[in-house]
Amino acid sequence: MLFVPRESPLGRPGGVTRGGKWGYSGAAKPARPLSWTLGSASVFRVRPGSGCVGAARIGTWGGRAEEGSRVARAAQYACCLLGHALQRHGASPELQKQIRQLEGHLSLGRKLLRLGNSADALESAKRAVHLSDVVLRFCITVSHLNRALYFACDNVLWAGKSGLAPRVDQEKWAQRSFRYYLFSLIMNLSRDAYEIRLLMEQESLACSRRLKSSGGGISGGIETGELGGSGTPGRGLPQVAVKLRLRVLLLARVLRGHPPLLLDVVRNACDLFIPLDKLGLWHCGPGIVGLCGLVSSILSILTLICPWLRLKP
Repeated sequence: MLFVPRESPLGRPGGVTRGGKWGYSGAAKPARPLSWTLGSASVFRVRPGSGCVGAARIGTWGGRAEEGSRVARAAQYACCLLGHALQRHGASPELQKQIRQLEGHLSLGRKLLRLGNSADALESAKRAVHLSDVVLRFCITVSHLNRALYFACDNVLWAGKSGLAPRVDQEKWAQRSFRYYLFSLIMNLSRDAYEIRLLMEQESLACSRRLKSSGGGISGGIETGELGGSGTPGRGLPQVAVKLRLRVLLLARVLRGHPPLLLDVVRNACDLFIPLDKLGLWHCGPGIVGLCGLVSSILSILTLICPWLRLKP
């Protein structure tokens, strides 16, 4: 499927526009600024030729740390999925032990690469406070605050597992970490649902306008409600089923037209299974956890490769 970038920013609640190809308004881009990051958010920028070589190197390290963390996450959940498959197929205990050890090392390496991400999340929360839309402001700010607490607990876990703080109760801190992670994901999905509802309302109004302008003669689409090529919508079907099917078609059209939103929904939905399983709220098993974590990690890496696929703000 080919997505053509718009010439003007897409309308967003609160005056927010999508980034990258979807929100670029045609203004001149800066000449490749370098940013120092602890995670993903910029702390300050360095102009090329300004002589700040150390800051430029730190900026490069921050970006590579973020990429390395996401790649390590994908490898970790791939090991989780592989270990589950080996166990089901009766692999040798020694091989299963090696896979579990590799998964543990990757998890510890991820925690090392994410040191300082709490400050990144707090900066993002401070920026989200200024959004004009009250629902977006609440969901995004609360999500970033919970991410900051999640990363802080993760740092404590890293100190305990690395031997710097051997007295840390790792089970207690892991439970706290996953609670904050779960609530952050709930806020993210709430934000996605809110944006989907707004976009569906806009699409429905646009369809109604097209119907009025054409005198109701458009065929074959959500606008007329044609489900099987007949002139009357849902002939022989209950009215509720007809309306439900039309809403599903409208939802599919909205998500197809907004790839960053679709990507964010799928990624958050996949991530949701991880804390639910770890907290014992819904036992999914290591196979489901590994598969969902791997899919989520691949989608996260995709947003690094194609920044316009990242949902903003």
